[in-house]
Amino acid sequence: MSASKKTTKQSLLVTSATFLSALSLSLTAPVPAFAAPKPSPSPTPSGTPSATPPANMSTVGGERLGEAGTQVNLSDGVPVIPKDISARSWIVSDAESGDVLAAHNPHWRLPPASTLKMLFADTVLPKFPKTMEHKVTAAELADVGAGSSMVGIKEKETYTVHDLWLGVFLRSGNDAVHVLSHMNGGVAATVKEMNEHAEELQALDTNVLSPDGYDERGQVSSAYDLTLFARSGLQKKDFREYCSTVTAKFPGETKKNKQGKVVRGSFEIQNTNRLLSGASEVGVYPGIAGVKNGNTTNAGSTFTGVAERGGKVLLVTVMNPEKDEHNQVYKETARLLDWGFQAAGKVQPVGELVAPRGAAGSSAQPDADETASDSGSGSGEAGGSGKGDASASPLANASSEAGSDEGGIGIALAITGGVLVLLAGGAFLINRRWPLPELVRRRR
Repeated sequence: MSASKKTTKQSLLVTSATFLSALSLSLTAPVPAFAAPKPSPSPTPSGTPSATPPANMSTVGGERLGEAGTQVNLSDGVPVIPKDISARSWIVSDAESGDVLAAHNPHWRLPPASTLKMLFADTVLPKFPKTMEHKVTAAELADVGAGSSMVGIKEKETYTVHDLWLGVFLRSGNDAVHVLSHMNGGVAATVKEMNEHAEELQALDTNVLSPDGYDERGQVSSAYDLTLFARSGLQKKDFREYCSTVTAKFPGETKKNKQGKVVRGSFEIQNTNRLLSGASEVGVYPGIAGVKNGNTTNAGSTFTGVAERGGKVLLVTVMNPEKDEHNQVYKETARLLDWGFQAAGKVQPVGELVAPRGAAGSSAQPDADETASDSGSGSGEAGGSGKGDASASPLANASSEAGSDEGGIGIALAITGGVLVLLAGGAFLINRRWPLPELVRRRR
């Protein structure tokens, strides 16, 4: 059995949602594009964020999202926010409609740690077929930061792109990020592309200096922006597969055995997302399907998670819990997810997750090279196979084939009756219903 098939068995597979119809509709008005306010101040010169949020934060997604403190519309039938949430910043949103159900300093610009790898993946994943092989050089590992999380890549060894992405998502391997970055033209070029992609997504709190989220003075993002990255990345089949995989086999080092035969073994890696894999004091969260965690000295613990329950798909991002307990970021995320599922359909939103810039008011057809980009360059399924995403409806497949993973990232939602609306001449979809079932953890 191939490594790819084994990994698929280990994944929390994303299956198809049922749509009531596949009618072609058109929108009478474009999705609004929010003006970009001046960014809020960066962390202190030392790189450590200030103890209090700035007075003026971005209002992308709504005026209330720029206000300090907790924003929620409490009314009859709406549960109160859990008392023991200590994170400096958090946000609870409906992944499909984009409604922000509640938030706390969501635009506070803070160090993101390895949650920034979601933007890295959303930017770079479509570039290379997963079956492509690459021999690692010493130079590709030379600039990995001291103390980085590593998956265990060795120079002069050959890995598939599929292997490298497993290293990024499961072990948060900075070594895998740097190898992929060098394949993509170098770290500087990749950082530039990530910043450009963040701007396209209207993630305007973000400033990328290192593609792996390693602490750099002035490298910041926000709970709001990290949620945008997750929402965009989850449109890609491979992104969903990697971020939901619990365990996988990773290639080891080539050695001679006792008989003098050259062999290459493998070792097991486990996802460091504790709501997915489970850990002491933290159980596997029902319906969890990813996305990414992080931890550094300046950032503290950060996490973005997506889960489905009762037909609702929620995204929660939590940044830097002040309560210093083991796995605290996962505990607080689980509580906010619980609240969100209880409040969904009852609470009035306080804002929204905005669409990418290209979604608003454009009627241009995608270029031919954009169509090729979304096809994953053939059989490699880099960000989606050439036949479209098998987990979506036929209309979704036809639409995504016409789109671009870079110039028009698909932000999907369900329209009335599960009917999809193609916006911007096929550049991307707005709010397709994501097929995230009640998931069963699958291990090798």
